[in-house]
Amino acid sequence: MSEKSAHFLEQIIQKDLLKNQRLHLRFPPEPNGYLHIGHAKSICLNFGLAEKYAGQCNLRFDDTNPLKEEQAYIEAIQSDIKWLGYHWHDEIKYASNYFKQLYQWACYLIDQNLAYVDELSADQIRIKRGTLTEIGENSPFRQRSIADNKVCFEKMKSGGYAEGQAVLRAKIDMTHPNLNMRDPILYRIIYASHHQTLDEWCIYPSYDFAHGQEDAIEGITHSFCTLEFSDHRLLYDWFLDHLPVSSRPKQYEFAPLNLSYTLTSKRKLKQLIDEKYVTGWTDPRLPTLSGLRRRGVPPEAIKRFCSMIGVTKSDSVVDVSMLEFSIREVLNQEAPRAMAVMYPLKLTITNLDDGEKIQLKAPNHPQNDTFGTRNLCFTNTLYIDQADFKIEKPNKKWKRLYLGGEVRLRNSYVIHCHDMKLNENGEPIELFCTYDQNTLGKDPVDRKVKGVIHWVEADSACDATFYLYDRLFQNETPDMHANIPFTDFLNPKSLVIVAGSKVESSLKQALPGVVYQFEREGYFCLDETLSKQKKQLIFNRTIALKDTWVQ
Repeated sequence: MSEKSAHFLEQIIQKDLLKNQRLHLRFPPEPNGYLHIGHAKSICLNFGLAEKYAGQCNLRFDDTNPLKEEQAYIEAIQSDIKWLGYHWHDEIKYASNYFKQLYQWACYLIDQNLAYVDELSADQIRIKRGTLTEIGENSPFRQRSIADNKVCFEKMKSGGYAEGQAVLRAKIDMTHPNLNMRDPILYRIIYASHHQTLDEWCIYPSYDFAHGQEDAIEGITHSFCTLEFSDHRLLYDWFLDHLPVSSRPKQYEFAPLNLSYTLTSKRKLKQLIDEKYVTGWTDPRLPTLSGLRRRGVPPEAIKRFCSMIGVTKSDSVVDVSMLEFSIREVLNQEAPRAMAVMYPLKLTITNLDDGEKIQLKAPNHPQNDTFGTRNLCFTNTLYIDQADFKIEKPNKKWKRLYLGGEVRLRNSYVIHCHDMKLNENGEPIELFCTYDQNTLGKDPVDRKVKGVIHWVEADSACDATFYLYDRLFQNETPDMHANIPFTDFLNPKSLVIVAGSKVESSLKQALPGVVYQFEREGYFCLDETLSKQKKQLIFNRTIALKDTWVQ
């Protein structure tokens, strides 16, 4: 966590610790999808505060809905948390670990005449619940006797009802101004195999009923939730007040992370996957942590970003450029340099003999000697990028090569272009240049060389394909437009594939997870999965060197 002034949740913790209270937090994801950048804020908050104040933080899967949960999600969530550098206390927890206890507490509420089995349909329950301006109406099943409710709940548990035929509800107040207090559902019937308990249960607790009691069972002291749970806090406390729990956690709410040009709804992200707009949860265009990792975003950049935006009670939208700034800032320090030519143009050095090789040294990081050096081979056949050459002399701002002009090759010599070969369309397909052997590492005394361009040696270069990723949406708030589907705002250039590119020979041994700065092109990392599938080097662009979205 940052050393800046303590935010309001830290202040609460500091006061409680002064009272000799312990600190025990939890991160409670539902295993119904992959974690995204919004979850990173909660991960950094809970695990980070536990580290900072010598507390503990549990990882608990709130697995109360077998219809949407998968073991693959559980494994992905664990990997994401470890990737961010955090470790949970003790063994992994599951809501399903507590199903027997939750069932017993549901029976306790029935015995206290505080819960009843309702056989209204879901639509009937919704209608009788009322609205923000109209009070609710009691269910005709609300006055069932305790004995009848116990029989009916046992019938639910033993499979005597069909799905949707009955639910268990708390008996609170159908006129309460908070809709969450209008006899909320505690248990519903779901005939589906659970990833942990298999077919042991056909009734499952609701999230609202399970969450606070799980906190109490685990001895959680502070339950940090995002603002959408503010209206649920009354219900969270009501259950704790009316059940014989052994500890009393307290819920606090903070603003979620809303990021411009980004969706952070698992339901909508899944829609993008199901409708084939992206390739899956790990697609590098998605804001999932797995997608960001595959794209090459370093975990430290995400942690810095979460520290930068802070923790407040005010809901707002954070500019995605802040995340991109953090990524560039970290990668500028951490990424080794290499050279890659996206659109190759052949360049022949006419004053160097065929087969002659000049061995050069290049720094792996210009500002950090500890990165060491790498070998470059300079021969009479090279590639530069097509964008670095113009036939006619351009304006004074042009700092690259043109016919009759000269430029420095990165970590190499000054070259002069004296001729070229064109194709039938009048486009250059080969340049003929001379090199000045007295210019290695220095500019000529008698002339000023304005530009430096990158290059690769032709014979030793590796073929590569570049996947150029960009923002998935071209609208700041894609899901905030009435009557316009968010898919209408997808960026058609969120992925551009460039084949036939060349990278320097050192990248034959590019390591998965290592991000390289391809000089003057951007930050890239090897896509291990695609490279193996397609049997070629495929590099994902993590981020461009500069923000191209600045207006």
